[in-house]
Amino acid sequence: MGLNAEYSTVAPERMEIDALKGATVLEFGTGWCGFCRGAQPLIAEAFAAHPQVRHLKIGDGPGRPLGRSFRVKLWPTLVFLRDGVEVARIVRPGSVAEIAEALQAIGSAPAAD
Repeated sequence: MGLNAEYSTVAPERMEIDALKGATVLEFGTGWCGFCRGAQPLIAEAFAAHPQVRHLKIGDGPGRPLGRSFRVKLWPTLVFLRDGVEVARIVRPGSVAEIAEALQAIGSAPAAD
């Protein structure tokens, strides 16, 4: 598990996402999006304390069904899931703290030192 570096061009089906167990974060965006690139250091820092969280980095765009099923409008959009159910969402994250708070909301306590 842990942080993915690249956006996947192949997205899972929505029913696969809904069936996931545990803490998962879906990150919708693209590699060419300036907002997406700018958010990467914040996302990486927040995830460093939560290596057990599944991170699915999904390339999004017009006609991409998974992003549409989550009503993604702007990138990056982070959808925080617990057992396949959305618990929190952040659009264009602005701080490590807001990402960390959402990670806590899905029950992903930092790994013990």
